[in-house]
Amino acid sequence: MPTHAVYHTIHALALEQHGVFTAQQARKAGVTKQAVFEMVKRGRLAKVAHGLYRDPIVPVTRLTPYVAAVLWPQGVTGVLSHETALDLMELSDANPGQIHLTVPKKHRPRRRQPPPGVVLHFADLEPEDVGSVDGLPVTTAARTIRDCAAANIGPALLRQALADGQKKGWLDARDAKTLTRDLTTNRKL
Repeated sequence: MPTHAVYHTIHALALEQHGVFTAQQARKAGVTKQAVFEMVKRGRLAKVAHGLYRDPIVPVTRLTPYVAAVLWPQGVTGVLSHETALDLMELSDANPGQIHLTVPKKHRPRRRQPPPGVVLHFADLEPEDVGSVDGLPVTTAARTIRDCAAANIGPALLRQALADGQKKGWLDARDAKTLTRDLTTNRKL
């Protein structure tokens, strides 16, 4: 594939994902590992983490770091969780300084560190625990609130998340009542 065609292929892929793509996605699109390496060397691509790249021509959006976090695990689906999920769903005034990502318990990245600012959590999520916000996999409001309670997030944020979850339609009355009862019993509220 000619050099200009390789870059156009990568650029098109990056445009679809807020500027970020994996080496595996590039290979599936017909771009060799060596071609990606050469583009990084020449400054046409930026390496974000092992096997994860960004096209600097594509403008960074508020979702770019989230897409990078979700794509990073490679081979498994990373799911945005904890305070990050609260923030994305606009449940409470949570303003996380890091991106929280849940990956399966058995996933152990070898020699690969997550992108800067990403905190890993390990849990086997059921399909009903995962939803979507702006096309990104995110733990559901109920799962998110339980995870935040387990991580000892303050009771004021948990109460606010419960109230906001109902107001915004992320939680139905039954789920909110069950969560409130469980969190009160466990002295988290």
